[in-house]
Amino acid sequence: MRMKRARVGAITAGVLALLMSASHASAADSTSAAQNQIRAELEKWTRDFDSGNASGVCSLFAPDLISNFRGEPEDTYNSLCANMQMALADPAKTYHYDLEIKEILVSGDLAVVRLVWTLKVSPKNGSEEIKREPGMDIFRRQPDGSWKIARYMAYEAPYP
Repeated sequence: MRMKRARVGAITAGVLALLMSASHASAADSTSAAQNQIRAELEKWTRDFDSGNASGVCSLFAPDLISNFRGEPEDTYNSLCANMQMALADPAKTYHYDLEIKEILVSGDLAVVRLVWTLKVSPKNGSEEIKREPGMDIFRRQPDGSWKIARYMAYEAPYP
């Protein structure tokens, strides 16, 4: 009888260990999947912006967005999208963003992305201006499973 209990106990412990291991692997897979999805969203936004896709550039942001860019008034989804769409509609300039993702941390339905954007502004009648914009984006998983920026902070830094 003792042998049976010991065997059942060992089997139970083994099953629990496997379940915990599977749960840990599942969480790691889930984190990796979220990181990949967020990376893809940022890369898509970069392509949309660079190609002048005014409607596409707003798709990265949550409807309740609050954004801060050093020295500028706080933006909401509506004001940020209006400003980006106005800039993209300006025929006197072209824009190009380069994206450098430093890290993506995921915890449940929130993720924090440290990144650096490098913006090249090329006026039709002038010299190119380059701006380096380090920042931090806070993504929130939306009800449809997509990831959108709900908050972000950025600032302009000297270009090396």
